[in-house]
Amino acid sequence: MDTILSELRTYVRQKLEREGSGHDWHHIDRVVKQAKRIADEEKANTFICEVAALVHDLADDKVASSEQEGLSEVEALLYQLNAADREHVMEIITTISYKGGNRPPVKSLEAQVVQDADRLDAIGAIGIARTFVYAGSKGELIYDPSIEPRTNMTMDAYRNEQSTAINHFYEKLLKLKDLMNTETGKSLAEERHEFIQSFLSQFHGEWEGNR
Repeated sequence: MDTILSELRTYVRQKLEREGSGHDWHHIDRVVKQAKRIADEEKANTFICEVAALVHDLADDKVASSEQEGLSEVEALLYQLNAADREHVMEIITTISYKGGNRPPVKSLEAQVVQDADRLDAIGAIGIARTFVYAGSKGELIYDPSIEPRTNMTMDAYRNEQSTAINHFYEKLLKLKDLMNTETGKSLAEERHEFIQSFLSQFHGEWEGNR
């Protein structure tokens, strides 16, 4: 198990070390740490959670040239695992992404753990920083009051329609606290959620010239 984890860490680090949309190696490393922490608290399979956290973004269309190519890459990486573990990891990474918020709940405890860990990295101070990095990588504005936050988005709309960095907080990030799966994840999300709310209050106050 240690050999598998070490090889995966080396591969993913080399692959994503210079990724520029906020889905880089450091994001992966933080998600792994949170997944292990939550797995310990929730009595989940820590090995499965760590493996899934390590590879969870390799098939994401923000990183991979296509989702199918990314999934094929992950399957090749996981050849050392037994069939049941491979299937479990693939099920996790294909179901945890937000993609507009219209997806069914994940099935296994390990998927809940990894999804919570990934979502924790999207909120709080780190989440704020990543939001602006991602918006910049897509050429989006910081804010435009004439562009309303979107609701009930399809995956295509979520990825491709015009929006702004600030709108992303309303379209996704402020919703994540109430979408956490585990008790540990819910507890950890509280402070980060409050930090986002405080930031947005300060931002809008400065934007309007009131602060």
